[in-house]
Amino acid sequence: MQTQNPFLDEMAKLTTAAMGLAQAAGDEAKAAFRSQADRIAAEFDLIRREDFDALKAEVAALRAEIAALRGTQAPGAAGAADAP
Repeated sequence: MQTQNPFLDEMAKLTTAAMGLAQAAGDEAKAAFRSQADRIAAEFDLIRREDFDALKAEVAALRAEIAALRGTQAPGAAGAADAP
C-alpha cells in the first residue's frame, strides 16, 4: 500500500521539471553552437561539402567535354596516371 507524501510528490515534480529544463538548455546550446559555426564559415568564405562535391563533379564533366571536343583524353581520366 502506498501513502501520499506531499514532499515526495513535490520533489518528483521538481526533478521532472529540472530534467526538461536541462534538455531544453542542451538543445539551445546546440543551436547556438551551430549558428556560431555557420557564421564563422560564412565569415571565412567557406563552402559546404555538398556544394564542393557538386562543383567538383561539374568541373570533371566540363573537362571531359573539353577533351572530347579537342579529341584528347581528359586529365585525371583512366589511363592518364600512366603518362609521365
